[in-house]
Amino acid sequence: MNPDEPRWLDDEEEQTWLAMVSMLVSLPAALDAQLQRDAGISHFEYQVLAGLSMSPEHTRRMSDLADFAEASLSRLSHTAKRLERKGWLTRSPDPADGRFTLATLTDAGWDKVTATAPGHVAEVRRLVIDPLTKVQARQLREISRRVNDAIGSQRACPSVRTT
Repeated sequence: MNPDEPRWLDDEEEQTWLAMVSMLVSLPAALDAQLQRDAGISHFEYQVLAGLSMSPEHTRRMSDLADFAEASLSRLSHTAKRLERKGWLTRSPDPADGRFTLATLTDAGWDKVTATAPGHVAEVRRLVIDPLTKVQARQLREISRRVNDAIGSQRACPSVRTT
């Protein structure tokens, strides 16, 4: 085989790829729809609130929160502004290094994320966890980690727990 020619997918590889692409498109849309319907927030907004809820003192540097949420600082800043207007988080200079900004979950933000988490976890369970056996779930975790490693993802797969 000529090394300059593409390594085309065989039939099985193509079926695997197309099934994964379908999931990558439909799963975020389904999670977003549930959160919009039940809590009036987007999945990304929930990820930001959940990321803060899992942090010591419910505070993170914006740059760390962007990494956690797999977002650019610009996208996170726009979202943080909306969440600030709703009273769910505050931003302030990092007293340890003024070049950084801290995001802190407010009491109202904590109330929002803890009220939203049960419905979100139920949907994650319904769509992803319950259809799989324990072995398949472990395989999915390992597959996801390997793909993230190949992509160069900096984030470990987070938990959806808020406590």
